Amino acid sequence: MSDIKKLTSLILKFRKERDWKQFHTPKDMALSLMLEAAEVSEHFQWKNDKEIGHHLRVHKEDICDELADVLFWVLVMSHDFKINIAEAFREKMKKNAKKYPADKVKGKHLKYTEYAERAK
Repeated sequence: MSDIKKLTSLILKFRKERDWKQFHTPKDMALSLMLEAAEVSEHFQWKNDKEIGHHLRVHKEDICDELADVLFWVLVMSHDFKINIAEAFREKMKKNAKKYPADKVKGKHLKYTEYAERAK
């Protein structure tokens, strides 16, 4: 069993024991995902690079918890929506490789649409 399947099984067991599936509508799960991602972002808001480095060291466990919360929602949503998230991720990486060919974008941070505009 893959790690993703094992983690998803833990989530489903946790949810079932609490009878929470009834609250996990697509809308509410999407909102929860966004809220948890925002909680990750809060750790970095208004901090410069030096402050971020310090914050990462001091608050690593808190950041780990927030990232785990994001993963919780990604995995439960992919399960409920019948999406093989590992396969979806692999397919998305193939699309990204086409959008951002390494020989054209290495060391650059432009959006893929900007590369297309500059090629014209």
